[in-house]
Amino acid sequence: MFPLSDLQYLIIDMDGVLWRGEQPLPRLPEFFDTLRDLGIRFVLATNNASKTGAQYVQRLLRFGAIVSEAEVLTSPQATAAYLRGAAPDAHIGIIGEQGLAAELRKAGLHVLEADDAQPPTHIVVGIDRALTYDKLARACLAIRAGATFIGTNPDVTFPGEQGIVPGNGAILAALEVSTGVKPLIIGKPQPEMMVQALSRMGADPARTAVLGDRLDTDILAGQRAGLHSILVLSGVSTRREAETGPIRPDLIIEDIGALADALRAAHGRTARA
Repeated sequence: MFPLSDLQYLIIDMDGVLWRGEQPLPRLPEFFDTLRDLGIRFVLATNNASKTGAQYVQRLLRFGAIVSEAEVLTSPQATAAYLRGAAPDAHIGIIGEQGLAAELRKAGLHVLEADDAQPPTHIVVGIDRALTYDKLARACLAIRAGATFIGTNPDVTFPGEQGIVPGNGAILAALEVSTGVKPLIIGKPQPEMMVQALSRMGADPARTAVLGDRLDTDILAGQRAGLHSILVLSGVSTRREAETGPIRPDLIIEDIGALADALRAAHGRTARA
C-alpha cells in the first residue's frame, strides 16, 4: 500500500461501508469530517440501483453527513451515461426500483411503462425488492426476442440489517439461465464507474484509492482501473478471503472509523474528540 499521507482521492462504496440496511455504521459523520479536514476529495460510487443520487444525499444527511449530488455516482447514472452514448433512441424495459427509472428518465432516455405495447429494444435490470414472476417473464420474452440485456451491477448479494441477502446478480442469473444470454454489466467490477468517478474529481489515479467491502466488485473494479484499494471488514468480504483469495487489496482495515484514525495519524493529526 502506498503511504496514506499520499492519498488525495477516494472512490467510496456505500452499502457495507457506510451503512448496513437502514443503520449507519459507527463514526460515519466523523469519517466525512476527517476527509474534509485533510482535503481528501471523494466520490461515493455505489452499485445499488434502488435510489437516485439525490436520495443518497438525503440519507447521508439523516445520518449526520453532508455531501453534494456531484459527490454521488450510482450504477443507474453510469448505465444512463452508457445508453446516452450507445443507444440514445432506445426503448427501455426495466426490472428495478424507482431510482433506476428516475435516473434513466433524467438522462432523457425513454423508459417504457409496464403496460406499454411497444416492444423494448433494451432490458435494463437493477435490484427489485418487489420482483414478481410476471416481471421476470416479460423481461425473458423481450430478451429472447432480441432486446439488449443490460445489468446495472452483478452483485449476487448485499449486506442487509439481518445479514447477507440476494442482490441484483441473483436476478440477472435467473434471466441468463432462462434466455441463454449473458448481460452487459455497467457497474463494478467493470472499470466504467471508476473512470467516471476519476473524471468528476479530476483525480490523479496514482493518488486515488477505492474503498469498499466486496473483493469481487469494489476491489476488483479499482484494480482493473489501475487504482489502489482498501477493503473494510464491515460488509461482505472477510479478512481470510482477502488474504488468501485471488483478489488482494492493498490495505485491509476494520471499518471507516479505523480508516479515519489511520488517515489522521498519517497526516500527523490527533483523533477527533
